[in-house]
Amino acid sequence: MNHIISKLNLLFCAPILTLVLLNTSNFAFAADIKHSFIVFGAETFVVDGDGKISWQIPKSSRDGWLLSNGNALLAVSKGKEYPGGAVLEITKEGKTVFEFKGTQSEVNTVMPLDNGNIMFTEAGPKPRLIEVSREGKIIVDMPIQAQTKDHHLQTRMARKLPNGNYLIPQLLDKVVREYSPDGKIVWEVKTPNWPFTAIRLPDGNTLINCTIGHLVIEVDPKGQTVWSLSNDDLPGKPINDACGGHRLPNGNTVITSHHAKANETKLIEVNRDKKIVWTYTNSKNASIHHFQILDTNGVAISGKPLR
Repeated sequence: MNHIISKLNLLFCAPILTLVLLNTSNFAFAADIKHSFIVFGAETFVVDGDGKISWQIPKSSRDGWLLSNGNALLAVSKGKEYPGGAVLEITKEGKTVFEFKGTQSEVNTVMPLDNGNIMFTEAGPKPRLIEVSREGKIIVDMPIQAQTKDHHLQTRMARKLPNGNYLIPQLLDKVVREYSPDGKIVWEVKTPNWPFTAIRLPDGNTLINCTIGHLVIEVDPKGQTVWSLSNDDLPGKPINDACGGHRLPNGNTVITSHHAKANETKLIEVNRDKKIVWTYTNSKNASIHHFQILDTNGVAISGKPLR
């Protein structure tokens, strides 16, 4: 009798096991992966490798960096205190050691430069990219060739490239453009949806997150797509407004779902084979606009962050 029951159990359990395997085929979780990272969005905070918040910064932010000196450099959202947004550098003690107030509608991105200056963009009737010294002197004031009917959807994560040019995602224009310092467009690629993050990779390719398209694409210098990731590639369709992105040194890509709510997946990490290897979920309703992975298993991310 026991022999017959065992055969029946095997017969009826087999289809269920197969279903589970099919549903998890796009997962390749490494149990030992732990990241610490800083989050920019409706709330700004640092998460340690155990998933606990180690530093809560009382500012709503659009972009930012955790600097080598331990301070946070932020593109602060517009509000009562900063009607045009701002760039702030804040210590762990809460002291503001650098402040530049936006003069138009929003400050949407910020980047620390090797020479000590700070680069950021302003959205408004005259969209522009600015570099300022630590004394607040404007060094570069470059107009951005973007639509002006919707200031909020002009630009996002602009970055200065090693060649001195600027890479700027232009949302409503559905284009990523590379500008020379004199404001000339020297390269561009059209995108299938609003581009948010544009990351120039060491091999010359560009990784682009396309917000409400729930899509990530990697294009070569000719603008041809050589890799892509969408919800069709992943179980459960976890991408919900692909805003911030970070390409890690091991080739994996971390993506934020800006529209994810409490207890929904806010960050996912995928490898080149489009397998999910790490996720982050929290109980906050606050969205994650962008982020910076700081370390993996206590080892700091090497080189300049590709984000």
